[in-house]
Amino acid sequence: MLHDPEFWIAVSFLLFVVVMIWLKVPGLIGRALDEQSVRIKDELDQAAKLHQDAKALLAEYQEKKRQVMAEAEQIIAHARIEAERLGHEAEVELKATLERRRKLAEAKIAQAEAQAIKDVQAAAVDLALAASRTLLAEQMKGEKGQALLDQAIGGLAAKLH
Repeated sequence: MLHDPEFWIAVSFLLFVVVMIWLKVPGLIGRALDEQSVRIKDELDQAAKLHQDAKALLAEYQEKKRQVMAEAEQIIAHARIEAERLGHEAEVELKATLERRRKLAEAKIAQAEAQAIKDVQAAAVDLALAASRTLLAEQMKGEKGQALLDQAIGGLAAKLH
């Protein structure tokens, strides 16, 4: 029995177990495991809290994104309305400008026509005067012209008194 290796292994094992119990190793191991489980539980709780915070933050950002998208759509709609309004105003102003220019052109044309008529009338008067001078000069030659001149001079005395 003392030479049997199994005996010595059993004695060593019992001695090992007694020393472990005497040093309170199972309690230390239990406490270490309890501390480890508490640490793991705390980390899990912290991870769960972080997960909840992340969910809340995600929900908050999604809400902000939704609000920003709604605001962007309102801005786009307002910009379209404003662009249509400005386009309409530009169209109305363009029509008014074209109408003013048309009236101005018509007035200039009417003025040019009136001036042309005056010029034609003046040229006609000048031509008529020149023709009358020529005709009168031809008719005033000779006895007939002398008789008209005498008649004019005679009538002049009556007009002056």
